This record gives sequence, structure tokens and C-alpha cells, in this order.
Amino acid sequence: MTTLTWILIAIHFAIEVVLLLRVMLRPHREPASRIAWAAAITSLPVAGIVAYVLFGEVSIGRRRAARRRAAIESLADLPAFVRGDEAPGETAAASVPAAYEHLFRMGASISGMEAIGGNSAELLADSNQTIDAMVADIDAARDHVHVLFYIWLPDKNGAKVAAALQRAAERGVACRAIVDSLGSRAFLDSEYAEALREAGVQLAVALPIGNPLLRPLRGRIDLRNHRKVVVIDGGVTYCGSQNCADPEFLVKAKYAPWVDAVMRFEGPIAQQNQQLFVADWMTYSDEPIKELLVPSVTSTSSGLAAQVIATGPTNRHAAMPQMFETLIHAARRELLITTPYFVPDESMMDALCAAAYRGVKTSMVFPARNDSWVVAAASRSYYETLLQAGVIIHEFQGGLLHAKTLTLDGEVTLLGSANMDRRSFDLNYENNILFYDPQATDAVVARQQHYIAQSELVTREMVAAWSVPRRLWNNTLATLGPIL
Repeated sequence: MTTLTWILIAIHFAIEVVLLLRVMLRPHREPASRIAWAAAITSLPVAGIVAYVLFGEVSIGRRRAARRRAAIESLADLPAFVRGDEAPGETAAASVPAAYEHLFRMGASISGMEAIGGNSAELLADSNQTIDAMVADIDAARDHVHVLFYIWLPDKNGAKVAAALQRAAERGVACRAIVDSLGSRAFLDSEYAEALREAGVQLAVALPIGNPLLRPLRGRIDLRNHRKVVVIDGGVTYCGSQNCADPEFLVKAKYAPWVDAVMRFEGPIAQQNQQLFVADWMTYSDEPIKELLVPSVTSTSSGLAAQVIATGPTNRHAAMPQMFETLIHAARRELLITTPYFVPDESMMDALCAAAYRGVKTSMVFPARNDSWVVAAASRSYYETLLQAGVIIHEFQGGLLHAKTLTLDGEVTLLGSANMDRRSFDLNYENNILFYDPQATDAVVARQQHYIAQSELVTREMVAAWSVPRRLWNNTLATLGPIL
């Protein structure tokens, strides 16, 4: 071999050593993840190195991280009303039973916001009604409208919301919108985005990709802002799984309709969602809008206790899976979960199986057809273990079930944007609302039962009948979970 060849081999070996040291020393990485990345780097000399450079680190980039820290630090002295520490009228602490207080303490440890009382909640019927309700609230806005979507499509519903924002801006309402650069790329390239800007709607782009070849130098390319947040006049807010799009979801029409669950809240909880929006806005815009985080609504003597829980790659590690597992461990009678993307870690699998083993009726609903073939296969690799523990599994047949809901003993609900997969747990910015209220939870349970009525029950016999190649395929893709 020539001298040049030896030099190239030495350089390659040095790169492998550096990356392997990084894999072993990087904090918050599970042993399975370290093993998977070490195997990829050493067994795939070129592809493994490229894969790690693109997807091995969880960083949004130093500059963006610094802007985000500065934005959050500037909100450190928020009014106690926004944090939930105090509010006029009935406090959340008084309305949450002692058996559930620890759930909200876990939530407070994540976002720094306590449960706050005096709220009302309405579960909207379907995707189109959700958009119509948003449009009606935007048309009634008097001061400001804030929207944040991972995906905003230039379709019928996307156009409805855009037109409502234009009308609001034209009558003097301050309108601000944040969209994810990847999820909403079609909208950003459409006539609607330009029309919004011309009407005076301020538009910010989250996690812009820029040049894909240079992007890895500034942070991981596939980190996304997956949140769905709408706040009107600081007193009305929406939370759920729906993007700003038609249920036909034309970019992936063969899986349609996309079935979502969204709740409309009125009350002080809107100010906690406002805090999320303000932090994101000040990360991607130079406009300081901290002054909007002031009491604009008052808590009443009645109403449900609610709490915003938001996570992301710049937040505490493993916060969202810890929240899910805390809820699962708290179940005593019944646990109902719907999620489109299910790629759990070992502790979450243990929590689900333990719930079923101790006699909790544990039901999970997944879509029968998933737009991600990788996730679909990986999810099914866990079926046998779950079924053996007594977990009841349903596969929804009426489209792509996109709703992310968890109900606990018919009294506590968690819903929002977070899936039960590694992406939502480690890579995406997510937002959920946790609330205690038997009546509002009954509405969510009824919706979950409606999904089950349109589902096929998965049995142990069905799974046992899967062919060896299918099992091998599912299990092989599941091993990629620690990497993906």
C-alpha cells in the first residue's frame, strides 16, 4: 500500500476512535444506544460515521440553544399567576385529590408550571369542527392571536385559518404564527404565507434547515418543533394532536382520514400555553413579547385543574417518558391509551406490563395502517410481550388514528402532541396538557371507546401465527430504536 493509503487509514481510524469515545462519554445515553452506535460505527466504516454525524447528536446548534436559553431565562420572573403558584378563586391544589397530587408535581418538575384551576374544557368532535372553532375564536379576537403548528398545509383548512388570521390582522389584532420549517415547507412556499405577511401577520420559522449539506455543522437536521399551540387573547387555548390541515391530509392521502383529538380550553391554563409560545417566538424572532404573560383572565370558583407539560431536546432529559410512566404506575382500575407511533424504551414497557399484571384494565389503540413502515413494524415487535402481560391491543381500521390520549381511572387525562416513541421523548419539541376532571375525562374515554369500536382486537393467536420472516423484520427494525 502507498503512503497516502496508510495516511487515509490512520485518519479513518482516528475518526472512529473519536466518535466511539463520544458515544461512550456523551451523557443521557442508554447502554443499548451506546452499543448500537458503537456497532454501527465499527461495522459500517463509512455509513456508520456519516450516520452518527447526521443523527448521533441531539443538538439544535449553539446559537439557537443560546437564544432559547436567553428567552427562557427572561421569563424566569413570570407572575405567580402564570406559573400556577397562585390564582384568584379556587386553587388547583384544592380540586386535585391527594391520590393524584404527585402526577402534577411530576408535571411541575418538567415545565416549572403548577396545576392551575378555574378552567373549562371541550373535546371537539372532529378535525373540521376543530378548525371551524379556531376560526370562530380568531374572528372574535380583540387583542392578539398566536398559533404554532408543526404541519400547516395549503389545503382547505389551512386556507381557512390563514384567511381568519388575515381578517384579524386587518382589523388591528396582533397575529403571530410559528411553523416548523420541515413540516410546513409546502405552506411556506405557497401563496398563503406571502398573503399573511402582506396582511401584517408576523411569521416565524422554527428550526430552519438551510443548506442540508452544512446543516449538520449547526445541529442535528431532524430535530423538529412538533407542537400544536393556539392562544387567543390569553384566555382561550387549544391542545391536541391535530395539525393545521384537512383530515384527508393530501400529502399522505392513502392513509386518510387522519383522526385527531383536540380540546378547547378557557381559563388561566391559556397563559401557560402562552408561555410556551412566547419562549418559542423569542427563540426565532427578535421581538420581545414577554409583556403578554400577565393575568388576562381570572380563575372562577369552579372549573377543572390543568397543567401544561412541554418537553424538547433542550429540556430535561427523559422528561416526557417519565411523565407517561408516572401516569401508568398511578393507574388502579383502568388505563386507556391511543398513540399512532409506539416505540417504547424498556422502562415504559415494564410500566405497561406491570399495570396489566397488577389487575389494571390496560388498553392500547394503534392505527392498523401507519404512514411510517419503520414504526409500524417496530411497534408490532412489542405486541407479544404486551399481550402476555394482559394488555389489550386494538388496531384502528377507520383511517390513521393520530390522536395521542391517555386516560387514567376515568378521572385524569393527558393529551397533546407527544407520541409514545423515541422521537417524541428525545428529539421533538412537544406540548401536552394534563388535567383532573371526571366529567371532561368521561368525554375523552367515550372518544377512546369510539375508536375501539372501529378497531380490530389483536389476539395472542394472531401474533403467534405471524411468519418467521415477519417476526424477523419487526424485531430487526425494533433494534434500530436506540439509534433512531
